[in-house]
Amino acid sequence: MSARIRTLVSVLLLGVLLGCSAGDDGDDGGDGPRDGGASPAAAAESPFWVDPATEAAHQVREWRRQGRTEDAELLERIADRPVAEWPTGGHDPGADVRAAVRGAAAAGRTAVLVAYNIPHRDCGQHSAGGAPDAAAYERWIGSFADGIGDAGALVVLEPDAIPHVVDGCTPPELHEERFRLISGAIARLKEHPGVKVYLDAGNSSWITDPAKLADALRRAGIGAADGFALNVSNFQRTDEQLAYGRRLSGLLDGAHFVIDTSRNGNGPLEGPPGQVWCNPPGRALGEPPTTRTGDELADAFLWVKRPGESDGPCRGGPKAGAWWPDYALGLARRAD
Repeated sequence: MSARIRTLVSVLLLGVLLGCSAGDDGDDGGDGPRDGGASPAAAAESPFWVDPATEAAHQVREWRRQGRTEDAELLERIADRPVAEWPTGGHDPGADVRAAVRGAAAAGRTAVLVAYNIPHRDCGQHSAGGAPDAAAYERWIGSFADGIGDAGALVVLEPDAIPHVVDGCTPPELHEERFRLISGAIARLKEHPGVKVYLDAGNSSWITDPAKLADALRRAGIGAADGFALNVSNFQRTDEQLAYGRRLSGLLDGAHFVIDTSRNGNGPLEGPPGQVWCNPPGRALGEPPTTRTGDELADAFLWVKRPGESDGPCRGGPKAGAWWPDYALGLARRAD
């Protein structure tokens, strides 16, 4: 099949999959496609691409070599599912993005990508960093967009960036620059017709007044995006996010949304909000990625946070985005 035909197939597939639904570090990049994907059973349930080179997939193979067959089979609940790719922010993301979309196109699937490099990211917390200034960010997001090229992709744009404006964590003097950069990022990504963009909007337990959030999302240019994303890297229950999403959509002219269900199978840990979000014990995988959400406004359930990657150095975990096999195994073992 020619490259042009594969591209057209990918774009058409993305349109079909999104129309029928009515912490930091990515994998090593390179310009070559990463072929392969889910097991036949898992692949049949989702139109999104399963990267065969994830840490979970490597761990499954290692545990099988070690004779840990039962653990390996449990971890396949993660390795055989599509998870988002997080191209690293410390260098040009173009190669990482190209590798992902080419691998997805070769498998006849759609890549899910996360753009996460806004200046002053995460208010200096566990995932601090991001581009050093506005100009660097504009170059970075331009390379990200060009890496997609004519392929199809679903992009979750800048987790936490807008909620941190609303909750006051991001200093007021940075708000206008952030709105401008995100609006520009949406426009840059949408230059590529196969790209769907969902701007992160936190979750229902974070910004409890959706009217304040809606105003900030409008200022960030959500009208030019395909919708918003909820529950990224969090643990809130899916039914609560569906209800919150419908409320927020009603304030945004019927905007559609996607929900991260990667680790919300047991809901959030009880306790003060500031103490329960980082590697909480007892959590479980949530609904597998799908476009069959049962809600006409919810375009997809996604695994945006890669299950098994740490939230940060808390509760014995490694740095944010680092693979933590014991935590991954617990999520898989407790999954329904």
